[in-house]
Amino acid sequence: MGNAHSGGKQQGSGSSSPSKAKGNAGAGEPAQANGGSAVAGAAPGVRGMTRTASGADIQDRSQAQFQPVDKLGRILAKKCEELHGIHGVTGDVFARYVFPRYPDLGHKLFRYLRFMSHAKTEHLGLVAFRQQSEKFLALLDDSVILESYVRMFGDLNESELIKPENLKHLLRTCYNLAMAHYSDGPQSCRLLNRTLDSVVQSCFFSKESLSPGYICRWLENNVPRLVPPIHKYCVHALSTSHRTIIDNSMVSNSETVVSISAINAGEASYGLELQTPILEKTNPFGKELGGGVGAGGGIGGASMLPREPGKPLTAEERERLKNQQPLLPLSEAWLLAGSLPPLYSKPQSVPAPINPNSANLTSHIFLAKLLSLVPSHWTSLYDSRLDGSGTNRFLHHVLGYRGPNLILFRCEDDLLFCVANPNEWRETHLYIGDEGSCCLQLLPKFQMLEKKPKSLYLNTHIRGYPKGLRAGSDPRKPILIVDEHFERLEYRALQHKILSIEVWGCGNQQQRDVQLDIKKWQVKEAERQRTVKMTAADWMDHPDRYLLELGGRQNYNNSST
Repeated sequence: MGNAHSGGKQQGSGSSSPSKAKGNAGAGEPAQANGGSAVAGAAPGVRGMTRTASGADIQDRSQAQFQPVDKLGRILAKKCEELHGIHGVTGDVFARYVFPRYPDLGHKLFRYLRFMSHAKTEHLGLVAFRQQSEKFLALLDDSVILESYVRMFGDLNESELIKPENLKHLLRTCYNLAMAHYSDGPQSCRLLNRTLDSVVQSCFFSKESLSPGYICRWLENNVPRLVPPIHKYCVHALSTSHRTIIDNSMVSNSETVVSISAINAGEASYGLELQTPILEKTNPFGKELGGGVGAGGGIGGASMLPREPGKPLTAEERERLKNQQPLLPLSEAWLLAGSLPPLYSKPQSVPAPINPNSANLTSHIFLAKLLSLVPSHWTSLYDSRLDGSGTNRFLHHVLGYRGPNLILFRCEDDLLFCVANPNEWRETHLYIGDEGSCCLQLLPKFQMLEKKPKSLYLNTHIRGYPKGLRAGSDPRKPILIVDEHFERLEYRALQHKILSIEVWGCGNQQQRDVQLDIKKWQVKEAERQRTVKMTAADWMDHPDRYLLELGGRQNYNNSST
C-alpha cells in the first residue's frame, strides 16, 4: 500500500477496484506496511487501494504540504480530536469553523460530502475529507453544480426525490446569503414566503416530490442565476478558512495562523458577488399614498387610524393594505435578478481617473477589482399610485429612458406580470427588443413566459395598427396584451383589470440624467410655444379673439376690464 500512518492494521493483498475493496482501518486512516512502498504479497509497482468505514479511498498520492484543503483538514482533525477524541472531521466542527455565520449550510455540505464518500461512520477520515473537498472544488459545469446543491438540500436517501420543502430551504438559503452582504446591511423582507412559495408551487405543480434532474432543468430555464452565488461562497469558504481559524496551540506556526486584519479581510471578501440591486426608496412625505412604501416592503401607517389590538381588519382596511403593498419588494427584486439576463443587474462601473498619472491610480485599480461588490441601482421611473394612471402619464415618465427597464402590472385575482425591455421604449408599429427581452409571471406562480428578441410592442397613436402594449414574439398571438388606455390586461385569452403599474429603470445614473434633461427641455419648449408673437392683422383672424368676444370681453387689451 502507499504512504500511510504507522500504528494501523496491515491490510491484505491490494485490490485493483475501489468499489470492491473493503478494509477495517478506523477513522479513515490507512495502515502502513513495513517499508511503506507496497502491500505485502502485491506485485512491484501495483498500488493498493481500499475503502475504510469513514469513506476514505486509500491510495498512493503525492501530498502537497501547502494545499488549502489539506491545511483545513489537519486543523479540523485536531479540533475534533480535542473536542471528541476522534481522528477525523465531524459535522459540528466543520460547520462551526468553516461556516460560522451559516452553520446550517455547513451541516448540509458536510452531510453531502459524507454521503458522496459512502462513509459508514458519522465522521469523515482526514483522507476522505480531503478527497471529497477537492472533488467538490473541482466542479466546473453549471448543470452539475446545480444538481449537487439540489441533492445536497434533499433527504439523500435511496430514492433521492426532492420535496417542496427541500427546494424552499435551498432558495431561502440563497436569499439569506445574498442579503447578508447587502450594501445597507442584512435585509429581511416580510413578503419573502410569498416569493418563495410562488417559485416552489410553479416548479412542483401540486406534485409531492420530483427528481433532482427535473428540478435542475426547471431552475435552469426559469431562475438560472440564483444558485451559483451560494457555490462561490462555499468554494471561497473551503479555500480560505484555513487562514481564518485561530488555534492557540499553533501560534508559532506561520502556515496556519494569520493576523486579525487578514482574517477580517477574508471575511469581508465573502461577498464575492452581489447581484441583488439596490432599490430606490420612495419618499413617504413627497406624495400621498396612505403611508410611505419602502424598498424592503415596509408600509408606513400614515393614513391608517390607530386600531385596537386584536381587532380583525375590515374589508376596506384589507384592500387598502393590499393596494399599498409595493409591486417590487426586495425578495422579488432578488428573484428577478436571478432570473433575468445579467444586463439588468450588472454592477456599476467605477469611473476612470481624470489623471492617469495620479497617485490614486492604485486605489482605482483596487476598486475596479471589487466591481462585484458594487451592485446596480434600480430607479423608480413610474408608479401609477403616485404619478397617476393612464396612457399619457405612463408615456411621460417612461419614454426617453435609454436603459434596460422593467414594467410590473398588478391585476385583479392577485396576478403580477413583468415585462423586461433591455432597450429604450419607443412608439412604433414594429416589434422591438434585443437579446434579453423577457416576459414573466411573478404571482401567484413564478414562470418565465418567454425570452426572445423582437417581442415587445408599444403604439398609442399610429393608425391602422393595434394600440397598446404587447409582449410576445408572435404578433398574431401575443402573450400579454395591454389596451391603449392601460386599464386592462389580457393573458391566455382572459382579461384582467389592471390595479397598478410600476416601471423601474435598471440602467446607470447617466441614463437617468439624460431622461431628466429631455423632460426639462420639453417643459421649456412648451413654455416657449405658449407665448406666440403675432401682428395685429394675424390677431384679427385668430380664433382666440372670437372666444374672448363670446365671453363678453370686447376690450380684451384693457387689463382693467
